[in-house]
Amino acid sequence: MTGERIRVTGIVQGVGFRPLVWRLAQECGLSGQVWNDAEGVLIQAWGSTERLDEFVRRLRQEPPPLAHIDSIQRTALTDGCAVPDAFSIRPSLEGKVRTGVAADAATCAACLADVMDPANRRYRYPFANCTHCGPRLSIVRVVPYDRTNTSMASFPMCPRCQAEYEDPADRRFHAQPNACPECGPQIWLENAAGEPVGLDEDCDAIEATVRLIRAGEIVAIKGIGGVHLACDATDAGAVDRLRARKHRYHKALALLARDIAMVRRYARISETELALLTDTAAPVVVLDAEGETLAPGVAPGQGTLGFMLPYTPLHHLLMRHLKHPVVLTSGNRSEEPQTIDNQDAQRRLGQIADYFLLHDRDIVNRLDDSVLRVIDGKPRMLRRARGYAPNLLPLPPGFPTDRRILAMGPELKNTFCLLKDGKAILSQHMGDLEDAATYEDYRLNLDLYRRLYDFVPELIVIDGHPNYLSSQLGEQLATNADLPLLKVQHHHAHIASCMAEHGMAMDCGPVLGVALDGLGYGDAGQLWGGEFLLADYRGFERLAHFQPIAMPGGAQAMREPWRNTYAHLCACLGWERVSSAYADLDIVRYLKAKPIDNMQKMIDAGLNSPLASSAGRLFDAVAGALGVCRDAVAYEGQAAIEFECLAAPYFAAQSGSPYGFHYEHRVLHWRPLWEALLADVRAGVATGVIAARFHQALAFTVARVAGDLCRQHDRETVVLSGGVLQNRLLLERTAELLREQGLVVLAPTLLPANDGGLSFGQAVIGAARFQELTPSVVC
Repeated sequence: MTGERIRVTGIVQGVGFRPLVWRLAQECGLSGQVWNDAEGVLIQAWGSTERLDEFVRRLRQEPPPLAHIDSIQRTALTDGCAVPDAFSIRPSLEGKVRTGVAADAATCAACLADVMDPANRRYRYPFANCTHCGPRLSIVRVVPYDRTNTSMASFPMCPRCQAEYEDPADRRFHAQPNACPECGPQIWLENAAGEPVGLDEDCDAIEATVRLIRAGEIVAIKGIGGVHLACDATDAGAVDRLRARKHRYHKALALLARDIAMVRRYARISETELALLTDTAAPVVVLDAEGETLAPGVAPGQGTLGFMLPYTPLHHLLMRHLKHPVVLTSGNRSEEPQTIDNQDAQRRLGQIADYFLLHDRDIVNRLDDSVLRVIDGKPRMLRRARGYAPNLLPLPPGFPTDRRILAMGPELKNTFCLLKDGKAILSQHMGDLEDAATYEDYRLNLDLYRRLYDFVPELIVIDGHPNYLSSQLGEQLATNADLPLLKVQHHHAHIASCMAEHGMAMDCGPVLGVALDGLGYGDAGQLWGGEFLLADYRGFERLAHFQPIAMPGGAQAMREPWRNTYAHLCACLGWERVSSAYADLDIVRYLKAKPIDNMQKMIDAGLNSPLASSAGRLFDAVAGALGVCRDAVAYEGQAAIEFECLAAPYFAAQSGSPYGFHYEHRVLHWRPLWEALLADVRAGVATGVIAARFHQALAFTVARVAGDLCRQHDRETVVLSGGVLQNRLLLERTAELLREQGLVVLAPTLLPANDGGLSFGQAVIGAARFQELTPSVVC
């Protein structure tokens, strides 16, 4: 008999790993024991060398569906250890936390069958789960992931659930949220006044909710990671009322469909998109609209629809008898964080929802729905939250594994990142910190993650923008704890995040990074957003950039595209020329009716009109010139999103006629583009064709300049990142043109190209530069 101590690390708690160990040990004829601790799973096993080898091989090859093994370490046990007669599962032990927390997972087929089976004791029970599915991060308060450390602690199991929980052969063995109608969470329906809704004997709360949705009512539904607002997606009146009450007038609304067949009635689905929709993460997948139509207010100005499938028994039961998709949007007013608490839901949503379908299981961690879109043949994360967070991200080769780094993330689309034990723990999507409630939620989650992972940082990394609330908080935390603080340039973090995601080693050498976004703080207080960087993890050199153009009114220019149109026309052509040579054009007449004399004085004096080399503002300027969201945008990126939709039908046919650009002294100038564009407007060329030509022009320009810079600096890899490159037309065409030049093209997949992936870049830059830092602010 040989004894071994086998340590397994990774996502191995709360996913059925110990039952797997027990079963494999039985089948391999081993004795011993297994238990959870703060580092993962620890196994002591005795048997022949051959059987121990087979056991470890099968551990690697047959992990549970939700598990992810990072490492298996084997060491010999001393002769003094007593050899047990059988193999058993022991209670969890506490200690220094080194293990991960699993992401929430969609209902598995076995649990769904239980819920739909009239003979099963969990028939129509909306909280059925097992070790292969159900809530994880949304309910856990601290590691180890045991029931007492979750919001299920207040629900003692009945004898039958306890028997399942204790049976290693049962798929609910040590399923921490295990419950049934007798002992588990309960659901109820109430009206907007908080009064219980009377139900008939043949109509439970879920069936009553189905009838309300059919009748055009708006229902707040408490799910796994927050409260949603639901209504019939084919009912234009209901959708319009929801938008008006929620104060969300234009941004697309997410949709829940019963099954893939229902999705296909409204959208085209590729094999890659099908795999995403049916994945255990159950994200919202952005699809091309095709077929039957929904209410016009679901996705105004867009040619896509964001669909997800049911991911809890509650959602399956709701959709079972509905003939149409439902809108399932976050339960909040526009830009606020999603509500997770019953009383808070009534307080904040009482003027939005007509009814509330609630339950009594607490949501510990707020989780928005994740959003993906397939671009250039690969899934691209647009928002990373439920189903993906907090899955660990391994650091590439060469990075130190003993550093503890806290990266605070950006201001918009915030996430934060903890670096520990050679892994990155990226938070779920937090949102825009400008909103006071979101900022408070951000601070609460920082404390929660630090407690959850027993995390004490030795370095704090922030964005270079001095006015970001995340940066200000990071400075405060570093000062209070006497820690070194590293300020990282915004676009450098974009490039580093993508490099690390793709496993580029710490000492891999520089790449040519192209970062296109709305705004980021550059050197000497400049605003950047159209950048070509020679970058590695430790630093960067700015090789080229878009023409810096004023943003008259500062932040107001981000909300009113016409301001950017005026500034671009002035900078590229001169207003005197534009106002005379193009006086007949609608955009010129429109601008003349605006207070442009005062605006010009502001620009000339540099008063609240910062220069910005921003790709996002270029999109706004061109969209405004063509009448797309000219007056104002209702949400970030609206003009660019609708502009992409406008261009899409004409895009392929315009590959041979893109507008030009001028490149001089490392600056891309847009005068040729504006001259050609205005000529097309005067000639009566269709707006969609002009939009397509602009997209082609920008892709050609970026690929041409990037290719030239790669040849000048002997580089073979181009990294594309930044929120503007979530535009499918732009990313696909730019990548195609770069590959035609023999270059390797990398773009974010697992993390968002927008600011949602920025904290990971901050963290790896901090890890690469750690040795050079002292306990002070480092720029």
